[in-house]
Amino acid sequence: MKFSEEQVKKIVALRENMLRQIDKDQEGIEMLEKNILVLDEFLKGSSFTKASQLKTEIEPEMIKNEEESKPVEESIPIKRGSDGKTIANAYVTPDQVSIILDEQIMINVDTPPFKSFFLDRIIGEMIKKDSVEVQNGKIQKESIIDYIINKNGVDIREIIIKNYRQKERVTELINTAGWSLTRMLENISK
Repeated sequence: MKFSEEQVKKIVALRENMLRQIDKDQEGIEMLEKNILVLDEFLKGSSFTKASQLKTEIEPEMIKNEEESKPVEESIPIKRGSDGKTIANAYVTPDQVSIILDEQIMINVDTPPFKSFFLDRIIGEMIKKDSVEVQNGKIQKESIIDYIINKNGVDIREIIIKNYRQKERVTELINTAGWSLTRMLENISK
């Protein structure tokens, strides 16, 4: 069977798309492995509650309203590892993840490990990866992950993460935010 020149071009383009997807998936796996190593090293160097004991229920699936077909925000509780008390709720939309702290939780933005771990290591690494993708022409500059910290004085009230772009990032962001907030609360009570 002989293919036309147009069909061959489409097959070549399909092949190139598949190779790009494989590269993207491999980069995602490598980033997750690096993040796990960073978390392991961080946890080894400090007293901590085991990650397996932190009960964070994560499966942020967007619920589709069949009649309107608009995504509905789903609230995902973020719980403290020691007693299971909800310390924040995460709301996931296709554009952003909003982590809103419970009204009774007062955590200063300068309390460790918020900046050093959550902002610099977790989100910072995602920003670096996105910047490389911009340089390689894979995404637009406007698509780089970004965040906003809404405060009441010096206390964190809400963390908004925009342009997460990948479902895997949502899970990582919520889990690491929960871990960071739990550690921050422990540091405050010391």
